[in-house]
Amino acid sequence: MLDTGTTAFMLISAALVLVMTPALAFFYGGLARRKNVVNTMFMSMAVIGVVGVVWMIAGWTIAFGGDTANINPLIGGFNQLFLAGISPDSLWSTYGFPTYAMVAFQAAFAIITVAIITGSLAGRMKFSAVLVFSALWCLFVYAPLVHMVWGGGFIGGTLGALDFAGGDVVHISAGVTGLVVCILLGRRRGYGKLSYRPHNIPFVVLGTGLLWMGWFGFNAASAYGANGDAALALMNTMFSPCGAMISWMIVEKFHTGKATLAGACTGTVAGLGVVTAGAGFVDPWAALVMGTVFAPICYAAIAFLKPKLGYDDALDAFGCHGLGGIVGGIFTGLFASPDALAAAGFAGHDYGLIYGGGLLVNQLLGILATLVFVVVMSLIIGLIVKAMFGGKLAVSDSIQAEGLDACIHGESAYPAFDGLD
Repeated sequence: MLDTGTTAFMLISAALVLVMTPALAFFYGGLARRKNVVNTMFMSMAVIGVVGVVWMIAGWTIAFGGDTANINPLIGGFNQLFLAGISPDSLWSTYGFPTYAMVAFQAAFAIITVAIITGSLAGRMKFSAVLVFSALWCLFVYAPLVHMVWGGGFIGGTLGALDFAGGDVVHISAGVTGLVVCILLGRRRGYGKLSYRPHNIPFVVLGTGLLWMGWFGFNAASAYGANGDAALALMNTMFSPCGAMISWMIVEKFHTGKATLAGACTGTVAGLGVVTAGAGFVDPWAALVMGTVFAPICYAAIAFLKPKLGYDDALDAFGCHGLGGIVGGIFTGLFASPDALAAAGFAGHDYGLIYGGGLLVNQLLGILATLVFVVVMSLIIGLIVKAMFGGKLAVSDSIQAEGLDACIHGESAYPAFDGLD
């Protein structure tokens, strides 16, 4: 039976999640160099079109199609290509809202996940190669991973790992893929010698605020109902980033002598990422601990680990999102409470270590399986795309020197006019 309240909730939440990708464009664009801001933002925006089309054609059915009575451990099926068999009257499972709303909600998830990857590639990857990689990755990595985690497949079904709103599916997959591809891509011209400071802090603030707003739909609506579990997820989405922002500012002040606005915004996003896996499974005090503890880990990865290892994760997709998903999954294994799990529909499932449960083992196995699948498949796809583009994913040094905005797009974010506009 159609539940109009839940339907309205899911429709609004789908729109909130879609807004996260333009928000990410502002966040990444502000962190980018002035001569590359159009290209950086365009990568996020173009992903909306590419992934949206791919999701409708085949991504949805690979993730959620197939025989629900005999679930394949790796992929859904191909019975709903082009959304075949779904009508306006189709309801999603027992939740009481239209399947179309679920398709749109999950499409927005796929879009923001792929957009996160582009942060690692900013400032040097061929634009057309980004689009081809995005389409292939959505089909062969993201959609199967959704099935494995949320569709009853190997990770969520066989291993019993829990991921409320995308710790594995979104953050680990996007952040780790960004790391793999940025290593394949190579470093930016002058990396380690030139200063790569954010060029527009107000853009970063605007992007952070819109991301946080969208994240309420992202996490809360993963309860698939306007209920107490959604309220818990929303509450945790409120307080985890608050703790992360404060702890980031403290660590940055001790390390550099100054707390920066860009840093506080980065800490906020880190707090949002780390709570995603357990948003509807942990109590609010645990969410606050998760954000507060993770922000210094994220800071250390960006400030110390990246320079030490020398990988050029341009806008720190791995440092924020990849590590956030990994640590968030572990924290879920520690803090998931029996009451919250019951409210989320997982009564009887193993729960967190601090409550005497054994969920942590399931979480570690799920994280390991996600890492292996994502690294292997992203490397294969990256090598295929590299071969398709003549063995080189990066633009030339001369284009990097002049800027990708002018050379690739013929646009400037801040044109100077001699007369009337």
